[in-house]
Amino acid sequence: MLRPVRGAKAAAGPQKRYNILRYVDRGLLICFIALLACGLLVLYAASFYNAQDRGSALSEVISQMMGVAAGAILMLFLLHIDYRMLAKPQISTTLLLVSIVLLILVAIPGIGKMLNGSRRWLRIGPVSFQPSELAKYASILHLARLLSRKNHDVTRLFRGLIPAFLFPGVLFLLILLQPNLSTAGSILIVSAVMVMIAGAKWRHLGLIGASGLVLGGYYALSEPYRRARLMSFRNPFAYLSNEGYQLSQSLLAFGSGGLFGMGLGKGRQKYAFLPYPESDFIFAVVGEDLGLVGCLMVLALFMAFVFFGLRVAIRCSDRFGSLLAGGITAMIGVQAVLNVAVVIGMMPTTGLPLPFFSSGGTSVSILMGATAILMNISAAEKRARAMSPAPEGA
Repeated sequence: MLRPVRGAKAAAGPQKRYNILRYVDRGLLICFIALLACGLLVLYAASFYNAQDRGSALSEVISQMMGVAAGAILMLFLLHIDYRMLAKPQISTTLLLVSIVLLILVAIPGIGKMLNGSRRWLRIGPVSFQPSELAKYASILHLARLLSRKNHDVTRLFRGLIPAFLFPGVLFLLILLQPNLSTAGSILIVSAVMVMIAGAKWRHLGLIGASGLVLGGYYALSEPYRRARLMSFRNPFAYLSNEGYQLSQSLLAFGSGGLFGMGLGKGRQKYAFLPYPESDFIFAVVGEDLGLVGCLMVLALFMAFVFFGLRVAIRCSDRFGSLLAGGITAMIGVQAVLNVAVVIGMMPTTGLPLPFFSSGGTSVSILMGATAILMNISAAEKRARAMSPAPEGA
């Protein structure tokens, strides 16, 4: 359970500007830079072959770099504000409502962009983006504000816990219409993590979890193609000509990579064998090019990022900051785990990008903004400790 807010810090309000990088958690910063740099290198290795058809082997990387540039601007802004400003209802509610409106627009034929049987994108001029990426973090911000309110008792099932899942549930259903079960599910998983951090009772969480499993099972079995996909991941080579093709090629990539890999960019599965090597299945490229050792290094970076992110959440004395940091860290960690589980055949195939690695300029910019908030929280807490007077007799 989180520590209560300290009155002096909670009421401190906006602070004067200072060199925030001096106080940012160094481990978190190093992991962020390492993941971003590794992601760009692997993205080039995964995309250069197919990108040549669009005129340049670097086209996918250039698009990603534009997203990184936009994310850097967003980071500069978010690093130099008081993160407690995000707790204002005008901000969290506006982001939540904008996310809902955008998700509704995606579901409208002719407005939402259809690709590979899913309607997940909106196009504004030359830019396409997935509103679900914004919705994930809008949900986290909303929950952090709601659960940090003194009059919200999350230990009460009907008056505290179920109302907390109201808006995440709305986002879940809207994203499910696309259909995108993995992203929708990640919102509910992270919501459950946040209410658990806030002090919800385990028996209530068990009831919510069982209800979610029943709903997910019904959804997975309600359509023939979903049933086929659900069965194919258990033995993808038996469904090699249809539902099991993508996972089969992914497993072949891991098998070809062996212990140390074939060398960055030298893997063969991306040569029109493995579908979407630059997005949902980019971790298979890591396995083929860099081998088991490379995969373990990437997973170690994600584990370190989650460790430092959770350390920020634990050390933060502000309840809102703790919940916000925990939610952001959980979202990145859950998304990485689900993506890897799909690519290695532990879960049914579904479209969920690998954070910092999969292509998507808008996605990476939003991800960088979320990381900036995490850094902001760590810097504010560290500076508060550094500026507090030493105890008498020390």
